[in-house]
Amino acid sequence: MRTIHRTIAATLVTAAAVTLSALPAQAHDGEHPLDPGPTTPEMRRVVADVRAATARFHDVDAAIAAGYVPAGECAASPDGAMGFHYVNPALVRPGAPVDPAAPPMLTYGPSPSGELRLWSAEFFEPDVGQPVPMLGTRPFDGPMPGHEPGMPTHYDLHVWVGAHNPAGVFTPFNPAVSC
Repeated sequence: MRTIHRTIAATLVTAAAVTLSALPAQAHDGEHPLDPGPTTPEMRRVVADVRAATARFHDVDAAIAAGYVPAGECAASPDGAMGFHYVNPALVRPGAPVDPAAPPMLTYGPSPSGELRLWSAEFFEPDVGQPVPMLGTRPFDGPMPGHEPGMPTHYDLHVWVGAHNPAGVFTPFNPAVSC
């Protein structure tokens, strides 16, 4: 009986090792296994650049002064929330190089006091037949249909720099926040 238990235990350990070696590399900061987040030095730098570029936009009035305008209701799903989108039309440039310092959209959500606070930067490009856009080495999600009437087929990529997203820094919805 003891031999059977050792054989089962050895099989389980081997199976776990094989399974774990097949998973993508994990981030050091507890990112979700389906979204490994910034696992390379380059992508950690890109996320730091996005975070630095959006620091002044923690105040929604600063974003509005910089050309960001509200673009609809708070987006939410059973997977969590994205927030209220603010878009800077001057920064929506399909096919142009993606600049980590110039996200075309920002998302905001309510703080505990009820004021809007920055949740994420969103990189957005309408699909005009261009190759999949990239932020550093990270491809955008898409192409996908618009999420509301009038929104074009597009690519996008969220970077959660204002609110921690336990599902991953690049995951569209955040299960830890709500509208």
